[in-house]
Amino acid sequence: MSETDNGNQPSISVLAQYVKDFSFENPHAPMSLQPRQNPPQINVSVNVGARPLSQTDIEVTLSAEARAGTENDVLFHAEISYAGIFRVQNVPAEQLQPLVMIECPRLLFPFVRQIVADATRDGGFPPLLLDPIDFVALYQQNLQHAQAAN
Repeated sequence: MSETDNGNQPSISVLAQYVKDFSFENPHAPMSLQPRQNPPQINVSVNVGARPLSQTDIEVTLSAEARAGTENDVLFHAEISYAGIFRVQNVPAEQLQPLVMIECPRLLFPFVRQIVADATRDGGFPPLLLDPIDFVALYQQNLQHAQAAN
């Protein structure tokens, strides 16, 4: 019997995905919607978290925050925590963390991007299209921070 016949192939399945938390603030509307001489500064930050739910199921949360304007003049502020439940089977232990922290958020990202774009558009601004994220680099950066903290 081959490995493909006995079900021992590594696999990942998306069981569910959902918004855990979402906020969009337009604190100075309608004044913030008036034309501006210069485009606003937009700062975006992204983070990934994971927690096991069972032997095979893991909740992965992709969090993003976008703030437009200056510290004293915020045009808009959006925050989202978007999660998925992933069933991971037959993945070697040494490959599990990179898989969960790189591939799972990569699958969630297009949904986060669309929600943020829709919210900024619905808030009266041009849609904010988040740039693609290098989740490999983010994972390596988080590993370095964790190692430095120890």
